[in-house]
Amino acid sequence: MRRIVPRAAWDHGEVNDKDETNKARTGRPTTQEFKDFMGSHWAAHEDVAVTRIAAAPYAAERRARLSALFPGERIVVPAGELKTRSNDTDYRFRPSSDFAYLTGLGLDHEPGAVLVFEPVADGHDVTLYLLPPAQPGDEGFYSDPAAGEFWIGRRPGLEEFAAMTGIATAALADLPEGTLEGEQPAEAVRVALAELRFVKDEYEIQQLRDAVDATIAGFEAAIAQLPRAVAHKRGERVIEASFDGHAREEGNGTGYETIAAAGPHATTLHWISNTGEVREGDLLLLDAGVEVESLYTADVTRTFPISGEYTATQRRVYEIVREAADVAFALVKPGIKFLDIHFAAVDVIEKRLTEWGIAPESVDPESKLFRRWMVHGTSHHLGIDVHDCAEAKRDLYMEGVLEPGMVFTIEPGLYFQEGDLVAPEELRGIGVRIEDDILVTADGAENLSAALPRHPDEVEAWMKRLGR
Repeated sequence: MRRIVPRAAWDHGEVNDKDETNKARTGRPTTQEFKDFMGSHWAAHEDVAVTRIAAAPYAAERRARLSALFPGERIVVPAGELKTRSNDTDYRFRPSSDFAYLTGLGLDHEPGAVLVFEPVADGHDVTLYLLPPAQPGDEGFYSDPAAGEFWIGRRPGLEEFAAMTGIATAALADLPEGTLEGEQPAEAVRVALAELRFVKDEYEIQQLRDAVDATIAGFEAAIAQLPRAVAHKRGERVIEASFDGHAREEGNGTGYETIAAAGPHATTLHWISNTGEVREGDLLLLDAGVEVESLYTADVTRTFPISGEYTATQRRVYEIVREAADVAFALVKPGIKFLDIHFAAVDVIEKRLTEWGIAPESVDPESKLFRRWMVHGTSHHLGIDVHDCAEAKRDLYMEGVLEPGMVFTIEPGLYFQEGDLVAPEELRGIGVRIEDDILVTADGAENLSAALPRHPDEVEAWMKRLGR
């Protein structure tokens, strides 16, 4: 059985007095007098009114669907453990997406927790195993960094989690021996959950709307900082910090590492160093998303003229990318294949680059030489992960048929690297991507991020209103 072992021996100098290492650290008193003193004279907790979380009925339905896929088999879904950053410091905890999906618990709930589906005659009994908090009066209150309220603050207890989620709870110490080895192959469960997550329920769609709205506000906050970014030696970090601070204030944080790529950095698809300058006359590609407290995230990209106006060449590249996105969006409706969205977008890219005289002719039509300037796919599913449903089988993902409730990105781009000797010289160092979050409806699609300007004229007017 896996056990959580608090790293009390390292935290804030709490080492065994007989330990010959790290003598500079001072141990906590161990006398009974100290323990009695620490265990007394604490005010009683006020009663906490706990209500059922909004996600609870939706999570119950998800558990029922998963249960039906694996009759007679035990299913074990851990939340995951704290990840060590260095020595006695951890990264902020985020539960596994599968755990959050099945419990409805977001934020930082709950390190070490395990959700167990135990097979019974008519399905499964589900229990949430948790590490109970150590409260005033418990020695662990001040000595246990994993559970002590002195260390981590007030946390819900077993009864509170049961009330919040509607799931039976038990102490993690009571997890049956061998449970974490599991009888059901974990991979099969992960694949099944990825495929269940293709179609979003009402709660998920609202969370994604909230995430997109918060992201649009974050873009406004970031672009308003362009004058300061231009003046700073690492202006990309100014943009990143502005968006990330907004994401932390308004949600749980960012859904992925923010890409704030100025000038030639915009041609690097996953530029997350954000160490560069932001120069007048260049473009800024901002790819960012707010993750709300339920852990659902947006994923939006716009490419802005840093000076406030696109040059003629920048605008021409931008308009090719926008046309590709618009053609792909117009195709979206229930019944088409997911992969058809990509084909629609790249057909526009190929046609326009050929007309421009940039794309060379291929000896083999399958070579698609124009893809030198757009090497990535056009879409990916979006939800509780930024690249949601990634473990689903290919025939249900890329070859899958669209259904109402699916949410995904449409994000064509063109990237002309600085050192690309095939590209015309005036294009080298230009990178453009436009990305929106799309909801499939009963008869078409809705662009969830449409409130963020896309047309170049609207982008310029929007930037002017923000002081650029």
